[in-house]
Amino acid sequence: MTVYNQAHDVEEILPTFLEQEYEPGYEVIVVDESSTDETPDVLKLLKSRYQHLYTTFLPKPNRQVVRRKQAFNIGVKAAKNEWIIITKIHNHPIAANLLQAISEQCDKRLPLTLGYHQKKGIRLQSFSDLDEMRQYIRRQERRGASVKERNHGNYIWGRYDFIILKKEYAYDLLNLFEQSISGSELFGIRLGILCKNLWQRSSTVLI
Repeated sequence: MTVYNQAHDVEEILPTFLEQEYEPGYEVIVVDESSTDETPDVLKLLKSRYQHLYTTFLPKPNRQVVRRKQAFNIGVKAAKNEWIIITKIHNHPIAANLLQAISEQCDKRLPLTLGYHQKKGIRLQSFSDLDEMRQYIRRQERRGASVKERNHGNYIWGRYDFIILKKEYAYDLLNLFEQSISGSELFGIRLGILCKNLWQRSSTVLI
């Protein structure tokens, strides 16, 4: 995940990622986009408590041009494991055994999965290749996309909360971040996702 001037969120929420009950072991990678508040100090304190927390930063920030995909690229390069979850700090785990449940239910034959927080749990939507997932990523991670908290319809509209993927796919996926999309193209993408997700809901996994 990436953070910027989120000292309070890091202090309050990051431990929920770090205290997962997952026997194979895992690491949490946080890329700080050179925060100017107390975020670096909080991360340093948490690193002293959690050995599986790795932190790094995006140097020479310019808030006019810095792109999140640059920060995520740094995080991917630091990742040691075959599987990666790309998420945001606000999308914290809803249970201490969530990572274990995802590992058990995620189809390892399919290299890409989108995860949606829902009232009844987590919905997993898997894809066989990046082309099949492309429009979901372009829509959600487009340049200038506004972040809004919504409680309903996230799966239907493709508003995922995290991405699970094999590391080998990460760089190609990040190339889809922050693309410019015209209003007419965005409307077509939204309609296509709506139709597909309504039709294929039964093929997803709810945990």
